[in-house]
Amino acid sequence: MLAKAAAVVQKDFLTAVRYRNGMFLNAFAPAMQLLLSLYLARAVGPQFRPDGIPYFGFLLIGTGFFMFLHNCMHGFLNVVQESQQAGTFEALMTTPTPPLMLLCLAAVSAIGTALLQFVLYIGAGLCLFPGALHIAPLAAVATLVLSVLIAIAFGILAAGLQISIHKGSVLLWMFGSTAWVFAGTLFPVGSLPAPLRILSQWLPLTHSLTAMRAATYGGIHPSLLGEVSILLTFAIILVPASIAFFSWTVRRARLLGTLSFY
Repeated sequence: MLAKAAAVVQKDFLTAVRYRNGMFLNAFAPAMQLLLSLYLARAVGPQFRPDGIPYFGFLLIGTGFFMFLHNCMHGFLNVVQESQQAGTFEALMTTPTPPLMLLCLAAVSAIGTALLQFVLYIGAGLCLFPGALHIAPLAAVATLVLSVLIAIAFGILAAGLQISIHKGSVLLWMFGSTAWVFAGTLFPVGSLPAPLRILSQWLPLTHSLTAMRAATYGGIHPSLLGEVSILLTFAIILVPASIAFFSWTVRRARLLGTLSFY
């Protein structure tokens, strides 16, 4: 298992080194988002403290953690799309390695890269705008792990849709667009109208962002523990459901002979 993961990471590293322009472009978008957050916080002013958090800190965690989780989801979809376009997906699905394990191994590099970008993004933001942090390490780690599991579940669901109807990107686009507005990325969920606040509570990313902000700026308190419990519930439901769906789509595609379609 470790040897396979190392081989996949090595392959992705060599590909990234070969296409260096893509690496610079991938770094450009987070840098622009960071500057946008900085100037937006300055324009709003220090008097605006949503949930008792400095607005730049609110934006920093919201945009950074959102981009991290969204990139994790896309990692699984990209594995399937690239293999389908290269004509290697059918061959990969017939190897001795189980399809789900193969998908997860292939997405390791994407998750690792997204995590590195997230750490650098947060680090650069704190250097630009130092703030008084009150970190709860265990709660932050629990939030990170549970949120990644939920992101993986959505990524696996998108990969299954890509195999089944070749529209996995639609799921992630709809989910990402909705969450960007309603999950409290740029502004507090409490500012939404009541019906939309109810909708936002059904989005896992709402609780991910709320819990990570609380764990970073607020320390341990009952509401944080409640958010972590909600994330645990989402993970328990979504992870098995996504695995079952992906396994079913692979079996169905094998029976129909559509593994090589895209």
